[in-house]
Amino acid sequence: MSRPLSIIFAGTPDFAAESLKALLASRHRVIAVYTQPDRPAGRGRRLTPSPVKRLALEHDLPVHQPESLRSPEVQAELAALGADLMVVVAYGLILPKAVLEIPRLGCLNVHASLLPRWRGAAPIQRAIEAGDAESGVTIMQMDEGLDTGDMLLVRRTPITATTTGGELHDTLAGLGGEAIVEALDALAGPGLPATPQPEAGVTYAAKLSKAEAELDFRRPAAALAARVRAFNPWPVTWCAFDGDRLRLLMAEPGELGADESPAAPGTLLDHDAEALRVACGPDGSEVLRVTRAQLPGGKALPVGELLRARAERFTPGQRLGHHAEEAHS
Repeated sequence: MSRPLSIIFAGTPDFAAESLKALLASRHRVIAVYTQPDRPAGRGRRLTPSPVKRLALEHDLPVHQPESLRSPEVQAELAALGADLMVVVAYGLILPKAVLEIPRLGCLNVHASLLPRWRGAAPIQRAIEAGDAESGVTIMQMDEGLDTGDMLLVRRTPITATTTGGELHDTLAGLGGEAIVEALDALAGPGLPATPQPEAGVTYAAKLSKAEAELDFRRPAAALAARVRAFNPWPVTWCAFDGDRLRLLMAEPGELGADESPAAPGTLLDHDAEALRVACGPDGSEVLRVTRAQLPGGKALPVGELLRARAERFTPGQRLGHHAEEAHS
């Protein structure tokens, strides 16, 4: 058997920690971990280590937390480690050309999409939001571009009509750990063919913003339902509701009943036992069924439970959303 590879691991959030776990359980040797500096978090705004740092310390690994990788001193320190390669997973810092060239086998990235689709910051959520039928992870040889390097390994997983951003995140985190170990095993032995990314099919996954989370019920039901699922658990979609905010965590397209007519977008229709039904689409002829929601100050609940406890809050004909309020004024 070929010798194990010595690895520098660079990553920060929970998604990256799953790849680090997989590497620690493999025959390869993680010799150092790079992660972002501790950041303030929580109500007390205390400096908090990243999930990757916590895992690294549990395994007595050296941890490096530079603010940037551009200084000659940081690069010299990294080069002195003598690693075969660097594995980068949601690190959050740009790797300059000098760093990409330090390890003998270069730098590999675990990217949470089927490249070249969804390069960029939020590939998991954008795939769901766009209605993609599948997602996956790509093990990529890093270059100076934004997720433009040659592909070494691809693993796929379906996106269903109920998949949330959180569920796909967890699935891809596990898949990424399996895929990076498989890629390293191949690189340590016979090698892996590198496939350039095709020019066709390139899309960019823009960073999520809280401003996007407010729903506009003038949009089609399928697009609204996809955004609700994609933005669960963050930033969570919402709409104006009785002077406050109603958070929506699960939804699906529905249909008008045989005796129902289109209503102004954002109008609350007669609800059923398990869902709030909201008129939507440009002309209010579509229906969004909201099956999980959260009232201000309350817990996120299946709508059936919410209706049994607070049915008086949800009156058919009520208008939801700022756009509905503007049209009504």
